[in-house]
Amino acid sequence: MMPPWQWLVYIVFWSLFVTIIDRHDLATWIDFLIKFLGRVTQNVLTIIPALYLIDYLRPILKRLTIMSASFYILLLFVFTSVVSAMLVSLVLINLGWQTYNPQTFSLNIIFNTVLASGFTIVFLLYFLQRYRELIALNQSFEHKLTVQNDLIKARLAPHFFFNTINTLLSLIESDPPRAAQLLQHASALYRASFSGTREISFEEEVALCEHYLAIESSRLADKLVVNWHLPDEDIMYDMVITALTLQSVIEKMLLNVVEMTTETIYIDVDVKWEDHIVIITVTVQLPSKTLMVLYDLRQQVDFYMQANRLKIYFGDSADIQSTVNTTQIETVITYPLQDVGI
Repeated sequence: MMPPWQWLVYIVFWSLFVTIIDRHDLATWIDFLIKFLGRVTQNVLTIIPALYLIDYLRPILKRLTIMSASFYILLLFVFTSVVSAMLVSLVLINLGWQTYNPQTFSLNIIFNTVLASGFTIVFLLYFLQRYRELIALNQSFEHKLTVQNDLIKARLAPHFFFNTINTLLSLIESDPPRAAQLLQHASALYRASFSGTREISFEEEVALCEHYLAIESSRLADKLVVNWHLPDEDIMYDMVITALTLQSVIEKMLLNVVEMTTETIYIDVDVKWEDHIVIITVTVQLPSKTLMVLYDLRQQVDFYMQANRLKIYFGDSADIQSTVNTTQIETVITYPLQDVGI
């Protein structure tokens, strides 16, 4: 949506253009100025109410086809043009700045209706072209997201898949109920993984993380402790995130830290949503007795693709950054999120 001053500039120049075209009956500059001011007032009364009505009716127009929505928008502009032309003409007649003539009055209304229709058609054709460009751009983004999602699956899924299969094989004979439970967790996680990149509620993302951790805990035994620090349920209800973003971060921590040691690793997940910014901090305590090469860790905990997915959904300010030192890895996920409850 253009700012009000830009709309005003367009209205002034359009009014000047129409006044110059319709100057045949103007004898003096005073007559020209009166007609020009009348045109400005008339166009303001035509365009501004029509735009507000379109915005108010947007939920209804979104359900219609492009042709149907365009037709109703055209009718709205014509209607507001007829009403504004009649009001301005009547005011000018009452002020004595214009002589009343039924034929002239009717021709003026018809002239304004034709102009409004032509302006609206040009306006709609322009925005239809922009709409098609946006659709093409969106399809390009979707293709990019699909490629990135497939790359993430190709890198991480096989390792996790084979570990899960091996764990299931060991539990089927020794602990069938636990094997069945593990299979349910795997089913839920893989169903989400192959649903493609999409925006889901934060509660769903936490549930996917818990499915993943339940599977890995069966294999890692007491090597892993995860502490969650989440907002209240009312806040969580309105939060969203791209699917498997937090899960991917936790998965990389398990692959590159937990599996590389026999010590118990503590992971803290802290989630905050303040001033329309979501901040998710994942802190992993590094083992004290196992040698961890910090340079290699910094190379492994790169979340470039996940950050790109966030940027496409939430804007360029979204990011994922990891800091590695001798005692811990701290990964911070940030992205803007408007609170719909405000």
